[in-house]
Amino acid sequence: MIADDVYRRGRAGLPSWITDSDGRRTPLPIARWMGGTFSTAEDLRADEASIAFCTGPTLDLGCGPGRLTEALTRAGVPALGVDTSSVAVEMTNHRGGFAVEQNIFSALPAAGRWSHVLLADGNIGIGGDPAALLATVRALLHDAGTAIVESSFEVDDRRALVRWETEDSVGDWFTWASVGVRALYSLASSAGLQVRRTIECNGRVFMELAVHSCDRGADIP
Repeated sequence: MIADDVYRRGRAGLPSWITDSDGRRTPLPIARWMGGTFSTAEDLRADEASIAFCTGPTLDLGCGPGRLTEALTRAGVPALGVDTSSVAVEMTNHRGGFAVEQNIFSALPAAGRWSHVLLADGNIGIGGDPAALLATVRALLHDAGTAIVESSFEVDDRRALVRWETEDSVGDWFTWASVGVRALYSLASSAGLQVRRTIECNGRVFMELAVHSCDRGADIP
């Protein structure tokens, strides 16, 4: 699995790339994903800003090597990372977080009872269908829950075929979406969510989406 190779290389401080179907090749931000000693001071400040939204049990979708799952756990917030890479899951568990190897569109633990769902590092693009992903997120949250989504002022809403590459391996093509701040407003509304807050930290944008009042059932005791 190419993601396993990417994370192994990241652990060794080696680069990997993402290439789109038009041939554009861009370095993956693997150092930021790794966290810890690989992070810059700016990365750490932005990560702290994103997880400050999370005050109760949090599901970290597409957790990768688990820097945010670990940070939440160390802060005393119950957290579960989810990723399809066995290496990412092993790395998350090894660093003191807890993660499971699972597709985020499959049946996840405690559906409908999470206080927060975290989609950092552009993970709103997973599956290439952000509307379907946000509907999944809404089903995972309890009625007073929130989703924390990393977005961008630089893009609106686009999809592309991409693949991950290393120096000696090439992954399969998959669809990825990029969702900007403006597009996320309407996508959230369609999923029964509404934008509560938007913050920018060191060039990264985080949006807190709350369950829409019209979509709430009985109050959570």
